[in-house]
Amino acid sequence: MAENGPTPETPQDDDTGAEHVRVPVRIEEALGAAAMAAICLISFGNVLARYFTNYSFAFTEEFSVFLLVFMTFVGASAAFASGEHIRITFFLGRMPPWLRWLCEVVTLIATTFMFALILWYGAGVTYDEWYWGETSPGLGNPTWIYTIWLPILALAIILRVLGRGWAKLIRGRGR
Repeated sequence: MAENGPTPETPQDDDTGAEHVRVPVRIEEALGAAAMAAICLISFGNVLARYFTNYSFAFTEEFSVFLLVFMTFVGASAAFASGEHIRITFFLGRMPPWLRWLCEVVTLIATTFMFALILWYGAGVTYDEWYWGETSPGLGNPTWIYTIWLPILALAIILRVLGRGWAKLIRGRGR
């Protein structure tokens, strides 16, 4: 009778898998796909409106920029959760294990620090926009409804980075 557990030929977790993740990466993938679909629909609708009426929709640029930033942050969160973030594998693959571990630690610390700064300053900008009642120039919407996603998604990325660090460095999975 064969076991259903991992075998030497099928590792339990590798650098591209997200088996350690408790919150499914599918959430970020679905949100990113929805943002991309919305950008495509808005842009296509604007092209049709310009072609047939010589007028464009006023909201397309405002929403497209927001959705692009949203999609970027959601994609970064998914990439860190599944270990597909940017790295130079040519050099990493040729390093001894202790140096690869050190590079992973430096990467996780630098990423956490950078997104902590984005969280801090993004929250400050969002608060200021809410407090002073700033509105967008195109549609007159409160600008904080766009910028509030910056600290929220930065926090999501920080949590994904810390989860990846916990699984890879502390628990020793994904080597």
